[in-house]
Amino acid sequence: MAYDLITMGRLGVDLYPLQAGVPLAEVTAFGRFLGGSAANVAVAAARLGRRTALISRTGDDPFGTYLHRALREFGVDDRWVTPVPALRTPITFCEIFPPDDFPLYFYRQPKAPDLEIDAHDLDLDAVRGARVFWVTGTGLSEEPSRTATLAALAHRQKAGTTVFDLDWRPVLWNDTARRDPSAARPFYAEALRHATVAVGNLDEVEVATGEREPHAAARALLAAGVELAVVKQGPKGVLAVRADGECAEVPPLPVTVLNGLGAGDAFGGSLCHGLLAGWELETVIRHANAAGAIVASRLECSSAMPTEAEIEAALSAGAVL
Repeated sequence: MAYDLITMGRLGVDLYPLQAGVPLAEVTAFGRFLGGSAANVAVAAARLGRRTALISRTGDDPFGTYLHRALREFGVDDRWVTPVPALRTPITFCEIFPPDDFPLYFYRQPKAPDLEIDAHDLDLDAVRGARVFWVTGTGLSEEPSRTATLAALAHRQKAGTTVFDLDWRPVLWNDTARRDPSAARPFYAEALRHATVAVGNLDEVEVATGEREPHAAARALLAAGVELAVVKQGPKGVLAVRADGECAEVPPLPVTVLNGLGAGDAFGGSLCHGLLAGWELETVIRHANAAGAIVASRLECSSAMPTEAEIEAALSAGAVL
C-alpha cells in the first residue's frame, strides 16, 4: 500500500529549556524531543491519521537509537532512516522568549548525517508511489543530499502531490550562500521545476524567487512550475494561490505563543492532510493555520502535534484556548 506521505530531510534531537524567558547560559533543565523539519511534518501528518514515512539518516549512537524509537512511537515508518557511523546525531538547542524570539543553536558539525542521504540508496519506487512527497531547502545545501533530493524529485515526475518546503536556514549553508542567498537560487529553481506545491515564509520566498511582496512571490513560484504557492506572512496570515487563479488569504488564529518553533511543521503536516482529503483551498489553509497555532501554544514540537479533534475545537472556538 502506498504511503500517504513520505518526507525527506532533517532529523535530530531537540533539547528545549523547560524554563521560558531564561537565557540558555542560565537554564538548568531541558526536555529531549524528536526534531527536524522533515521528521516533524511526518509526525504531524501521522497524528492526523495518515500513513507516513521518513527518509533521513542519524549517527550510529544512543541519540540515533532514541530517534528510531520516537519515530515508531509517533507512527512514522523509519525503514529509510539509516546510520552514518562516522557522524554524530545532530542536536539543536533553543531559547524561549515569547512571543516572537526563539533563537536556535544547531550542533551539526562536522556534518549532519541527514546531509549524507545518497541517491543510490533511495527507494525510488516508494518515492514515486507516495500520494504526497515532501522535500526541504536544507536538503539542497550540501552534497550528496542535494543530488539525492533533486534525483528523487526528477524520478517522481510530479506524480501525486510533490511539496517543496523552501526551509531557508542560512546557517546550514556554505559561506557563499550565507553572504549572498541568491547563490542558492539556482538549486531552488531546479527543485521548483519538479514540485507541484511550494511553501515558505517571506524570507524563504525571497531566496527562491527574488520577490518578497506576497502576491508577487506567489506569482513567481507559480511561474517557476508549481501548481500551488503557499506564502506564510507571519501576523498577516497565509496567502495561497493556485495556478488556475483560486486564491485564499487566511488570517492567523489567535493564540498565546509559548514557543513558535515547530508551528510551521504542524502547518505542513496539516497542509498535506487537507490536500489528501481534497478539501477546498481555504479549508485546507484554515486547518493548517489552526494546527500551527496549537503547537505555538505548547513548549515542544513533535510531541505537541495536534489531533484532528484538537484542531476542530480550535477552529470552532475561533482561537487556541
